[in-house]
Amino acid sequence: MEEERLQKFLANSGVASRRQCEQYILQGRVSVNGEIVTQLGVKVTQNDVIEFDNKVIKPISKEEYVYIMLNKPLGYVTTVSDERGRKTVLDLVDIDKRIVPIGRLDMYTSGLLLLTNNGDLVYELTHPKHEVSKTYEVSIDKDINNQELEMLRNPMDIDGYMTKGASVKIVERLPQKVLLHITISEGRNRQVRKMIEKIDHRVLYLKRIAIGGLNMENLGLGKWKYLHDSDIKKIYNR
Repeated sequence: MEEERLQKFLANSGVASRRQCEQYILQGRVSVNGEIVTQLGVKVTQNDVIEFDNKVIKPISKEEYVYIMLNKPLGYVTTVSDERGRKTVLDLVDIDKRIVPIGRLDMYTSGLLLLTNNGDLVYELTHPKHEVSKTYEVSIDKDINNQELEMLRNPMDIDGYMTKGASVKIVERLPQKVLLHITISEGRNRQVRKMIEKIDHRVLYLKRIAIGGLNMENLGLGKWKYLHDSDIKKIYNR
């Protein structure tokens, strides 16, 4: 049987994202053939007995992959479980398979969120090297001038990291707010909010409306639906 890294096996079995599975290993929550593993780099095959939190994890075949689109409301955290007891996005999706969210939307951001049990897809859509675009609808508190627009469009230093350039379009100008569409190819923590703060504006609301070429269309707030392989391909049709 072909060997693969333990964290990849766990991710492809729907436990969590690959990065989160690495943390589970370091925390001593994973065992292989009865032995707790606390170091990264261990390789396994499907013949090994892998347990997470004392539960045996079975590999998932491609035929068992599921893809779900959720229109996330405000007030839900994007995680499988929350130690503080807050509502999570999995409270909104009622299926009998173990799935994980792809990337994150913070508690105060709504919109398009994908969930799946395909660990390779999670890795591909969240790793910076793949540069999958994400488009947000942003309402800000006051008018924006050309200099500020150019600041948003150009790389900027956020928390010591230089972002890549962004696509910014003014959708509507109103007396007390301006509606923007901002497209970025990264997923830094609260990146769009921090970009707006950098130009001395305040976000009134923030919603993700597209990932690559995939958008929510008429999916209602808090609703979800299954996607097909053809839908996933739209992500790359930019």
